[in-house]
Amino acid sequence: MANASYDVIVLGSGPGGYVAAIRCAQLGLKTAIVERENLGGICLNWGCIPTKALLRSAEIFHYMQNAGDYGLKAQGIEADLDAVVKRSRGVAKQLNQGIGHLMKKNKITVHMGEGALTGATSMTVKGEKGEEKLTAKHIIVATGARARDLPFAPADGKRVWTYRHAMTPTEMPSKLLVIGSGAIGIEFASFYNDMGCDITVVEMLDRIVPVEDEEVSAFLEKSLKKQGIKIQTGAGVEAIKPHAKGVTATIKGKDGKAVTSEFSHVITAIGIQPNTENIGLENLAEMDRGFIQIDPYGRTKSKGLWAIGDCTPGPWLAHKASHEGVSCAEAIAQELGNKDVHPHALDRNNIPGCTYCHPQIASVGMTEAAAKDAGIKVRVGNFPFIGNGKAIALGEAEGFIKTVFDAATGELLGAHMIGAEVTELIQGYTVGKTLETTEEELAQTVFPHPTLSEMMHESVLSAYGKAIHI
Repeated sequence: MANASYDVIVLGSGPGGYVAAIRCAQLGLKTAIVERENLGGICLNWGCIPTKALLRSAEIFHYMQNAGDYGLKAQGIEADLDAVVKRSRGVAKQLNQGIGHLMKKNKITVHMGEGALTGATSMTVKGEKGEEKLTAKHIIVATGARARDLPFAPADGKRVWTYRHAMTPTEMPSKLLVIGSGAIGIEFASFYNDMGCDITVVEMLDRIVPVEDEEVSAFLEKSLKKQGIKIQTGAGVEAIKPHAKGVTATIKGKDGKAVTSEFSHVITAIGIQPNTENIGLENLAEMDRGFIQIDPYGRTKSKGLWAIGDCTPGPWLAHKASHEGVSCAEAIAQELGNKDVHPHALDRNNIPGCTYCHPQIASVGMTEAAAKDAGIKVRVGNFPFIGNGKAIALGEAEGFIKTVFDAATGELLGAHMIGAEVTELIQGYTVGKTLETTEEELAQTVFPHPTLSEMMHESVLSAYGKAIHI
């Protein structure tokens, strides 16, 4: 049995954990990271990155099938599912190795194994080296979350899948039921639809991608239906019975009628469950439905114990976890006597969200409805892709950019986009919001031509009746 002592131990090596560890090391703290499975966590190995690799393959396949739209000829086009999955896993492996390199470069000790707290600043790790006892001045819990199972139909990997099974399918589904229309559900619906599968999406709420602005939800639903995806909102799955050849699902529609249908496979994308059980958190942290309650810098109720990322309150996004990792590391360094660091608490209003379906969705800040509900008088701008030269040249004239301003002050409250490459464009508004920009500053900014970003300018101008190309 080995014993070791550190300034900081990070439990979990996802985008929250590994970033926190690197920042701690940069600040001169003796740092260790504990990981039970893969460096990089779910995001790098089974989430954000490899799903984007899958979606990129589907996107290229979609373009090849529509080559005629670009004056090109392509015959005999086929998708090789095994090769698509192999490429995605290769991308994940490359990034996993990259994290290993970053740990070495920053002199962070990696303990592979199951970590469990024995106190606020001590833990055991059961792994390949047997049992190790570790102590630290501070511990950061970054254990993330996993897909939530349907109580009446737990995922079996054969017929009932979570995102993890959907990423390494043993066979191509012929008729797929996707339960839940958040980012994960919609991305897989989009991928498998592009790959030629028959898709049905069921959402309990009255619209798909329910966290987005209502106009974006409506536009996406219309677009996905045009692509052949069947969508049922205000509907619930009452029963799922897997059998040798597929799944029998009973879906209760908006009208209250229950209809039973056959599918080859089911993907459940109904939210997440924090990985906070059996790691010794009892009596050490305040919990709410499994999520660790923290202050704006990640402190729990126990001195020396911190938490970040998906095991804490949402939004449950990789970039939110990374940002928390940095502010948490800096707050720890400050507590340990570093007078040169000035940690900043996370502003939840400035966290962008991206969904990589076809067309893409991106947003930051308040929706129009949320701003009005908050009693703010708003000015709203809207500009369509069809009015943008670059979008037309790309053959991507579907979508719009919407901006929401405070009518009294000109403050940018929120931005909501749907269309090609909006997941890249959103950062312009995110920087603007972080700098507390107003409509006047955005209107006076010069945007390059010809770019999709010009639509961001036009959307701002539109809110004040000054749009040029509409």
